[in-house]
Amino acid sequence: MTAEEIKRYLAELNDELELKSIKGEVSLFGGAVMCLVYVARPATKDVDAIFRPAADIRKAIERVAEKHDLERDWMNDAVKGFWAEHKERILFEFSHLIVFVPDPDYLLAMKAIAARGGTYDREDVEKLIEHLGLTSAGEVFDIVEKYYPRNQIKPGTQFFIEELFQE
Repeated sequence: MTAEEIKRYLAELNDELELKSIKGEVSLFGGAVMCLVYVARPATKDVDAIFRPAADIRKAIERVAEKHDLERDWMNDAVKGFWAEHKERILFEFSHLIVFVPDPDYLLAMKAIAARGGTYDREDVEKLIEHLGLTSAGEVFDIVEKYYPRNQIKPGTQFFIEELFQE
């Protein structure tokens, strides 16, 4: 999904909520934020989000999927396994849906913790490091540890971050 498609689907999600007189909130993460906020890549395969009220928004997500022949989980909350307390700001405010995005340091921490091969994670982390003006692995670790206890930082994450600064 491109940034324009994500915006359109969010607007339609709002419309679906309006039809049911439901007010909702969506917090975006991952590739969707990299597309919409940082223009770091042309598209993402899905939209990682946490949404409230979950059951109502999940139904609205499915209705948008049906209209556009999207996967039923085009927007999903699998990211909640990596969630930690953080600051957010409003990206879009529709009549029945408010869309939030995290501060860039939190997104960097989340991306570093979740870093997976065969994805855009490396490019996303590099873009966020550049955006934040970070110059060392230590600065990245300081941010990661601001949100995640050291014992949650797997060795692969440590090697991944250190490798970024060795090149």
